[in-house]
Amino acid sequence: MYDLGDFVEMKKPHACTIKSTGKKANRWEIIRLGADIKIECTNCNHIVMMNRRDFEKKLSKVLDK
Repeated sequence: MYDLGDFVEMKKPHACTIKSTGKKANRWEIIRLGADIKIECTNCNHIVMMNRRDFEKKLSKVLDK
């Protein structure tokens, strides 16, 4: 599963691009857990909050810390 502070990858990448590679960023850090889950893009620090059901549908995989 996932826990607070874990890094995750979603099915769709974020719209921001990584300057060094030019690829879409898709690494998020979980910063809040509860009925809702808040994730933060590690590239541009954009924050997205969604309910747990939507998060689990959109989650691709949990990455190493």
